[in-house]
Amino acid sequence: MEAPQAYRPPDRGLPNHRLRVVSSVSAAEVLPLAAIPVASCSVSAGFPSPADDYVEGSLDLHELLGVTAPHCYFMRVEGVSMTEAGIYDGDVVLVNRAVEPHTGCVVVACLDGEMVLKRLIKDKRGVRLMAEHKGYAPIEVGEEQELVVWGVVTFSIHDLRVRGAYAKLERATAA
Repeated sequence: MEAPQAYRPPDRGLPNHRLRVVSSVSAAEVLPLAAIPVASCSVSAGFPSPADDYVEGSLDLHELLGVTAPHCYFMRVEGVSMTEAGIYDGDVVLVNRAVEPHTGCVVVACLDGEMVLKRLIKDKRGVRLMAEHKGYAPIEVGEEQELVVWGVVTFSIHDLRVRGAYAKLERATAA
């Protein structure tokens, strides 16, 4: 019996569907952090408000991110198929292998031996891995295919200093 072929997205001039694992590192190894100071005021994204000039307390990133060693890993994303979910090329995602995947979760999955980052949909039609970019069709997972959900993405970290360049690029390619 011939081995099933790995899924290949249609060529639309866009980077591929796959998640290339540039690096995978245990979050607990990267985050043996001391608590980070937290300002006592919030910051307004609308009208300016007066700010207090002192620190209220500290923030434990392990607690905030839900890092449970050895179940959490950082992975770097390569590709644009999840931009409408706020996950961009070059972002770092926190993947928790202890979280139970369910419909609607963004997951790192191994489909026929290839890692992908997609939204998991399970319903009466079957299992689909959905991209969050209009240029990519859903991946319908057939019964003959091997799908292993490796972990659930709980956070995406991206550098806002370069985000404007990506937005300009997306607008230019959409035109």
